[in-house]
Amino acid sequence: MTWIALASAVGMYGLMLLTVWAFQEKLIYAPTRTVFTDPRKAYGLDFEDLELVTQDGVRIRAWYTPAENPRAVLLFCHGNGGNLAHRVDVIKGYRDLGLSSLLFDYRGYGRSEGKPSEQGTYLDAQAAWKFLVEERGIDSGRIILIGRSLGGPIAAHIAAKHQPAGLSLEAAATSAVEAGQQMFPFLPVSLLLRHRYDTVAWLQKVTCPVMISHGIRDRVIRFSHGKRLYELAREPKRFLELHGDHLEAHLDGTPDYPEALSRFVDDCVGNGQDQIAEDVSDRMRL
Repeated sequence: MTWIALASAVGMYGLMLLTVWAFQEKLIYAPTRTVFTDPRKAYGLDFEDLELVTQDGVRIRAWYTPAENPRAVLLFCHGNGGNLAHRVDVIKGYRDLGLSSLLFDYRGYGRSEGKPSEQGTYLDAQAAWKFLVEERGIDSGRIILIGRSLGGPIAAHIAAKHQPAGLSLEAAATSAVEAGQQMFPFLPVSLLLRHRYDTVAWLQKVTCPVMISHGIRDRVIRFSHGKRLYELAREPKRFLELHGDHLEAHLDGTPDYPEALSRFVDDCVGNGQDQIAEDVSDRMRL
């Protein structure tokens, strides 16, 4: 290789590093703005269309869907793509299990204001938690946090700072750095990435029961991430191996998942139906 060719290769590599550093948000976040359906349109489910205000003054949108005599309330932190409209099947699945749910869009997603960032998504989840505990008066011991994919570290962050009934991490990475390094082994990801999403760091501070679930054919976040999170989580904990790829493992053809989630809820909250049902009937606004 001539000196000119070598200099050209080094220059192109440097340009690649600069591009990844400058546009990394485009790689991490994939929001869409159009909210094309909702639980009522899709499944005839009554729900509340909420506007929550975060600690830094950003207005985000959320859907609260109550179940009749619910065993628990699930606070769901979704993945990096789409918006709430892409999660109506998730809401329906929780409703079928007799569980109320609160789903929210991160800033910059759907009809939420702002632009997504790591700290911003943490503040968005905190606003959702605050709504359930302070505005609805739901006992934190009746709330189970669920984080799917990018939502994993976000849910773990809330669980580390509060005391929910349980935490379920679904197809979550140990950290954005480790996931990125596997996707781009030729790049110094740890030096480039500003958004760390260190699930491990938050999980090690979590004291509530934990369930980790991961698809063995996950090509986006490798199965080894789920196993590593399980190894590092405190007891009581459980691991669910699913036969599917990334998010599909929790959606299509996985009857083990809803059954395992239902058992996890029972173990975490026992019988809490009466209190939650009273909260919903007293405070429901349609």
